[in-house]
Amino acid sequence: MILWLKALHIIFMVCWFSGLFYLPRLFVYHALAKDDLSLNRFKIMERKLYFGITTPCGILTVLTGFSLLYYLWDIDKSQLWLHLKLGLVFLLIIYHIYLGKLFFDFKANRNQHTHVFYRLINEIPLVFLAAIVLLVILKPT
Repeated sequence: MILWLKALHIIFMVCWFSGLFYLPRLFVYHALAKDDLSLNRFKIMERKLYFGITTPCGILTVLTGFSLLYYLWDIDKSQLWLHLKLGLVFLLIIYHIYLGKLFFDFKANRNQHTHVFYRLINEIPLVFLAAIVLLVILKPT
């Protein structure tokens, strides 16, 4: 059972991150778009990505992660790496919600940022991914 949970956790995490990487990239192109056809197309793509893939996979990542904590309850929960990982996941959820706010701004034609801003925030998930993977693999004390 634990191996299935770990596998599902990793699968959902990869899908979640794919959305976190791609959504800001869509925002880059959306911010550059001028014609109504393109603007509407980006709104549809962003909605489907955010609500159809990114958010469900984020929820499933968190649920399988907490399920793993439940099934592995006998692990030493005072380990620093685990607290750091959970803190990073919390910040990643905040980032995810912020992307949702940006999505709703685009949807309502209230975008306040340039394509450069979206190019910059597009790199944030890479920092989270690298840090989380390193913490899980290296388990620093």
